[in-house]
Amino acid sequence: MKLEAVKKIAQNRGLQVKNMKKAAIIRAIQQDEGNNACYNTNSSETCGQTECCWKDDCV
Repeated sequence: MKLEAVKKIAQNRGLQVKNMKKAAIIRAIQQDEGNNACYNTNSSETCGQTECCWKDDCV
């Protein structure tokens, strides 16, 4: 997903994302959803979040 689309999701959730990188924005969204903020933290195989919408992009 492109950065602008990720920013739009965050803004729609009321999150402030100015000057944040894509991974940090996604982690903020995950946290806001009540999930582990683990995107791109080398834990995609062990995070246990099988329904995460970022799973395909995660490392």
